Amino acid sequence: MSDIIRQRYSGSEWNIYAAQASDGDNWDSDSANCGQLLEQQLLPYCQYFAYIEITDGEPQNLWYEYLRVAQSHRHFAMQKIRSAADIYPVFRELFKRQPSSRSAA
Repeated sequence: MSDIIRQRYSGSEWNIYAAQASDGDNWDSDSANCGQLLEQQLLPYCQYFAYIEITDGEPQNLWYEYLRVAQSHRHFAMQKIRSAADIYPVFRELFKRQPSSRSAA
């Protein structure tokens, strides 16, 4: 994703919004790598990034790593869902238009 953004979508010309849906099942060391890649290679290019974890049980390794990332990146959102059928409704909610932070004059 970072290669595609750098090659095709100049930050001065594009607003980048990204989403990831996963079952979150990862080897422990892979989750740390994913968190590092997210922070260093994706979030700097994104106006907003949403992560959805699909599991009907306890959160998986990747969830806990991404919680760490979310603490220092306001443009990163997370939500846990129980089934794949919930993906699109949750993405619609996470990506809904937010009121402008600029006050009307």
